[in-house]
Amino acid sequence: MGFLKAEIEVSSSIELVWWAWTRKERLVQWFAPDATIEPYLGGAYELYFHPANRDQMGTKGCIITHFEPKERLGFTWKGPDEFADTMNHEDALTYVLVTLSEAEGKTQVLVEHFGWKEGEEWEKARGWHETAWSHVLGSLKSALESGKGDLCCSPQAAQQG
Repeated sequence: MGFLKAEIEVSSSIELVWWAWTRKERLVQWFAPDATIEPYLGGAYELYFHPANRDQMGTKGCIITHFEPKERLGFTWKGPDEFADTMNHEDALTYVLVTLSEAEGKTQVLVEHFGWKEGEEWEKARGWHETAWSHVLGSLKSALESGKGDLCCSPQAAQQG
């Protein structure tokens, strides 16, 4: 099924965009309300959308699979609980690759999400993620350009979507 692709241009330096993805104190401003980020190859990349229950709605157990500072960040990924039976077990994890490039003081952010399989439930999960990555990148842009990031996929946002 190929991969999902989402991209956005952010009026910010590549360094600040990199930190937004790799530093917990920055990531919680625009992506998830809590996280465990170990910024090195093999380190944890765990986002918690319901921090009070780290076993639900999060990426517990996911790790960084690609780490090129200020260029590329790759990590394993788990979907929301509604797709847990389809994509959140060890032999079905998907992979995300974030690629950054800078030109004229702006940073291009490309998110590629790989590892989709065939089947109706996978189609639903993929469709959900297409929308979610668009929201995630919009929140990143808003947070870095105006200081007002909306937490993507917070419990409130997930109920509305």
